[in-house]
Amino acid sequence: MKILVLGAAGKMGKAVSWYLGRDPQVSKVGLLDANEAALIAEATDPDKFNIHTVSIEDSSKLQAVMKEYDAGIVVLPNRNLSYKAIEAAIAARFNMVDILEEYHRCPDEYEIEGLVVPQGMSIREYGESIHRCAEKNDVLILDGMGFAPGLSNITTEHGIGLLDKVTTAVARVGGIPNADAACRHPLCYMTTWSIEHVLREYNVKTCMIKDGKVIEIQALSDMECFKFGEFGRNADLECAVTPGMPSFVYTHPELQYFAEKTVRWPGHYSGIRTLIDSGLLSQEPVETKWGWIAPREFLLGILNPKLTPLPEDKDACVMYNTITGQKAGREVKVEYHMWDEAQNGFTGMQRVTAFPAAIGGKLVAGKKIYLTGVRAPEECVKGTNYRSMLDELELSDIHIKETLSA
Repeated sequence: MKILVLGAAGKMGKAVSWYLGRDPQVSKVGLLDANEAALIAEATDPDKFNIHTVSIEDSSKLQAVMKEYDAGIVVLPNRNLSYKAIEAAIAARFNMVDILEEYHRCPDEYEIEGLVVPQGMSIREYGESIHRCAEKNDVLILDGMGFAPGLSNITTEHGIGLLDKVTTAVARVGGIPNADAACRHPLCYMTTWSIEHVLREYNVKTCMIKDGKVIEIQALSDMECFKFGEFGRNADLECAVTPGMPSFVYTHPELQYFAEKTVRWPGHYSGIRTLIDSGLLSQEPVETKWGWIAPREFLLGILNPKLTPLPEDKDACVMYNTITGQKAGREVKVEYHMWDEAQNGFTGMQRVTAFPAAIGGKLVAGKKIYLTGVRAPEECVKGTNYRSMLDELELSDIHIKETLSA
C-alpha cells in the first residue's frame, strides 16, 4: 500500500513517516510539505520515500499528488490547513486520516484559528456539508485518530460494547512531564506539541453529557483527582473537562454522563485558573505603556522558553478511562489504563498520537473500514480493527490494560 503524509516536516509528521517507513506492508510513503529541506532530511530511503514539495493551499497540485496514493494521513498544525486538505481529498476522491482534535462534521465555534467558512454558511452547516460531500464522492475521512481524540475514543467505545447497558463514560487523558521533569518547569508542565493550542483548549466552551442531556460548559469544569496505580506507577493526578473528544456527544447521546478530561499533575489547574482570572489568557488586546498587547501572546512569549523540554526531560502520556453500567443484571465498571513515556528518539506524545494515526492510515489504505463521510474513531476502529490497532501498538511497547469489575 502507498500512503501520503500531509505535513510530514512537523513533529507528528516525522513520527508518522518513520513508523510507515519501517513497515513492510507499506511500499511507498509520500512526504508532503512546503519545507523541502526538512523533507529531504526525512527521506532516508529513496526507494521507500517520495518527496512532494507542495503547499496545502495549492488544491490542484495537492489533488494530483493524492491520486498517486491509496490513502493519506493529515498531521497539519492548524484547523485552516486541515480543512483545506480535507476539501481537496474529497474532490480527489481520496480517503484520509486526520489527527486534529476538531470534529470536522461539527466544527468548534470558538477561537476558530483562521478557519475560513464559505460565505452564506454557518460553521456547523459547513461541517455537515463536508460530510455530505464525502459521502457523495464515496470518500472516508477518519477524523481525530491520534491519542485524544483517537485511543481515548476507541477504548471507551470498546468498553461500552462490553456492557448491556451503559450509564457513564469518562475518558481521562493527557500529556505531562514525567515525575522527574515535572519539578523543573512552571505549572508542572512541559511543551511536547503546542502550548498555544493547549491554552486555547483551557479557554473555550465545550460540550459534555450531564443528566442525559448535551450541555455546553466552560473548559476546566468538573475537575477531579485520581490515583494512577498501574504499570508500576503510583501517581496522584488531577483532570478537568476539555474539548478532546468532541464526536462522542453525537455518537453516544444515550449516555447519562460523558466527559473527556485532560490529565495534569496536582496544582496545574489552580495555576491556570489564576492566569485566567488575571486575564492573561484573553486574546483581546489591552492598552499598556508599551502599546496595545494581547495578554495571551505576551504570556506565550514568557512561558514558551520555560516550558521547553531540557535534554534530560521525558514526557509521559496517561490514560485512565472508566465506563459504568450493567452486565447480566449486575452493576459493573470497565477501566482502561495506559502510561507511555518517551523512547527511541520520540516523545511519548509523538508515540501515542502518530503511531495510532499511522495504523489508522493502514486500515484506511487497506480498505478495512466500510464507511464513507466524516467518521469518528469510535465508528471506524472497532471489532477486528480495534484488536488490530492494539496488537500493533503492543509491538511498539504501547500497552493498554483493560479490566472489568463488579
